[in-house]
Parts: sequence; structure tokens; C-alpha cells
Amino acid sequence: MSLTDLPLLGMLRTRMHWHQARQALLAENVANADMAGFRPRDLAEPSAATVGLAAPVGAAVGGDGIARTDAAHIGLTASAGPNADPRRFKGFEVRPSGNGVNLEEEMMKAGDNQSDYQLVASLYQKSLDALKIAVGKR
Repeated sequence: MSLTDLPLLGMLRTRMHWHQARQALLAENVANADMAGFRPRDLAEPSAATVGLAAPVGAAVGGDGIARTDAAHIGLTASAGPNADPRRFKGFEVRPSGNGVNLEEEMMKAGDNQSDYQLVASLYQKSLDALKIAVGKR
């Protein structure tokens, strides 16, 4: 087993690939902002099961998707905070031409996606640096 085949590094690589694919899809949405009948698309985030991570053995997974290894653990409620609005609609406007691309929303998604990618890439690099230190190559 190679050092780069560790589950954590695999998870970070999967996440970076997901961010790259999402950036391409967001760019396609922006490129088709004037095409009649075009609806914007987005990728679903990869779950722990698709990345190869699973809940600990014997852990109960609640409705919030968080594994609880002890009955005394507190789960999340429907409202995650004082300003959370579960009724908030995450839709988009549709123009008379049938196009549903909102450029401001797509640009915000692209910016968030870029910063998330940079975070994951930084974590990947720091993990590799830590492994090099542990092996004595640095």
C-alpha cells in the first residue's frame, strides 16, 4: 500500500475531483445564460458512502446523517440556528424565454466552489507534508 492510498488522501482527492466537475458545470450554466429553455444544473455533494467512509460499527445514524455512538449524544434539530428558516425556497427565476440561469447565484456558487477547492487542496498538501515528515523525507 502506497502512502498516497490512505483513506484520508483518497477522500480529499475525490473531493477535489468533485469541485473540478462542479466548476465545469457552473461554467456551462453561465455560458448558457442567454439560451432559451436552458435550466441550470448542479452536482450533488459526494456522501461518506460514495467516498468510502462509513459510520462506525454499531453506530446509529440519525435523520441528520450524523453517527451517534452513544445514546447521550445530542442530534441536530430541524432548525440549525436562530436565523435558520426551513421554509426558505432555493429556487431560481425563470425568464419568459424559459431560461432559469441567475448569473448572480451562479457566480456566488462558483466563488464558493473555488474557495472550497483551495481549502481541500491545501489540506491535501499539508497531509502529504505531514506524511513526509513522519517518514523522514523532510
